[in-house]
Amino acid sequence: MSHFLPETDAVLTAARGLALAHSGLIEVNSSPLYLRARDADPARTVALVSGGGSGHEPLHTGLLGRGGLDAVCPGEIFASPHNRQIYEASAAAAKSDGVLHIVKNYTGDVINFQIAAERLRHDGIPVATVLVDDDLATDSVDSATGRRGTAATVVVEKLLGAAADRGASLEELADLGRRIVTRSRSIAVAARAQTSPTTVSPAFALEQGTLDYGVGIHGERGTRTIARPATGDLVRRMTDDLLDALPDGPDEVLALVNGLGATTELELNAIAVLLSDELTARGLRPVLVVPGTFTAALDMAGFSLTLTRLEDGWAELWTAPTRTPLVLPRPSLAPGEPVSPVRTSASSPAPAPGAGGDRALLDRYALTVTQVRDNLTKLDQLVGDGDFGDNLAGGVRRAVKLADETGMDGTAALAEAFLNDVGGTSGPLFGLLFQHLAAASPADGGAPTVAALAEAAAAGHAAIHRVGGAVPGDCTLVDALAPAAESLAAARENADADADADASAEAASADGDADAPLTDAAQAAIRGALATASLRPRRGRASYVGDHALGVPDPGALAVALLFMALADIHEPATAPRLPAPGHITVP
Repeated sequence: MSHFLPETDAVLTAARGLALAHSGLIEVNSSPLYLRARDADPARTVALVSGGGSGHEPLHTGLLGRGGLDAVCPGEIFASPHNRQIYEASAAAAKSDGVLHIVKNYTGDVINFQIAAERLRHDGIPVATVLVDDDLATDSVDSATGRRGTAATVVVEKLLGAAADRGASLEELADLGRRIVTRSRSIAVAARAQTSPTTVSPAFALEQGTLDYGVGIHGERGTRTIARPATGDLVRRMTDDLLDALPDGPDEVLALVNGLGATTELELNAIAVLLSDELTARGLRPVLVVPGTFTAALDMAGFSLTLTRLEDGWAELWTAPTRTPLVLPRPSLAPGEPVSPVRTSASSPAPAPGAGGDRALLDRYALTVTQVRDNLTKLDQLVGDGDFGDNLAGGVRRAVKLADETGMDGTAALAEAFLNDVGGTSGPLFGLLFQHLAAASPADGGAPTVAALAEAAAAGHAAIHRVGGAVPGDCTLVDALAPAAESLAAARENADADADADASAEAASADGDADAPLTDAAQAAIRGALATASLRPRRGRASYVGDHALGVPDPGALAVALLFMALADIHEPATAPRLPAPGHITVP
């Protein structure tokens, strides 16, 4: 089960919860169920009433209050409200100039609102209807039902709410609502269906790497299933389809990016930028860019795009004040204001290009990280938040780009990229290590000495300890770095104690090799990294999962081991083959 709804009276209980959170704004009538605004604008002469099946929140109920709706009639999950709910809510909310019904174009909603309207007229209450039918996917000449009503309902309700507070008449509001609908189109995609509260399983199955294109907000399958493209390509395709279907009109548009329930704000905000760029590139002006979850389909993983061509004054209706549970984003541009580029802080001067920069370590490490990124990600998903592989690979890519553009030394590029651009905890810590390793590289691009590498590894270890406090045994990258630094220090001491090769060989440890200090250091790092699988983490996010981390080596420690393996590959090609393959030590 993936939801936490009460076993009985789920919709009523949720309505009571909304009223509890907004006690000064909303009251609940339990039988029949409807919610009513308690604080209407005194200038309003027409009540706005809407509703539909539950599971789409914050649709309808989120815009209940001043500047929005006067009453909302929620049905059961994905089921239309009964005409009695609509009739009694409308009668209770009706004002001197009557009631305007805002109805999404679904058969059950349409019939029950029409029956309620007949009953209201019989009572002498003026009533009109705005039918929202914005869904592009169901635009077919073969259908007698017509297009479905989806996320453009939010635009209709917000603009009509502002106009109603200005004292607009029933006829004016009905005409305005119909013009908004005519100028609006929506299209939705989903990567995963919503969970059915009845079966507690996805309403439909999608194969990995596919999307349903043209999906409905009640779990209706899309008009077709497509291979999942890059997000930018998907937004471009959706934009093209919307603009092909949108009637001609003003160049100023409202662009609504709506989450279908399980799509994060991070994703929706990014999609909003992609959509805005697509519109701007086509000569349109996205005056209002509105990302958020406004018309959900329970917990469906997907999003919809809605475009509305704005007539004069509609942007001002959007920005008019409200007193509702849902707070809508403000406009991105004032009418007539030019689109301005995103401001970025000034960059530090780039080093002058040069031919002396050594790329060997950067290129070898980049190749290794690319090969094992997925393995590191899977390991991090077992003990952390699953971002380590992508962060490490992203940092290395930034370093490669920096070295390409500036000609700087590869290790220095790693240091700058990880210190300045890689977020999280491990990124800057790796930056400190790279910073000290870069200092060991000779200016002429030659191989670093064992003494210089030993000093750099020790300095990097010390810096990371000062910053993070980690010590060996904490199950962090230090568990690989410390033994590697100790191995290099021992190799330097052996070389200093006796310059004679034979004497140095006798002084070396049984599993060491005086001619292969980097291979020995890499082996020490590998042993330390793999040993973290038997440790209970004491620092970092892995420390939160307790015994669940046992049996999983620390991804950061493995990344340190891979770094020393890369050094051995470059500088000790004769002995480095004794090291295990990167893919072997990182197997989840």
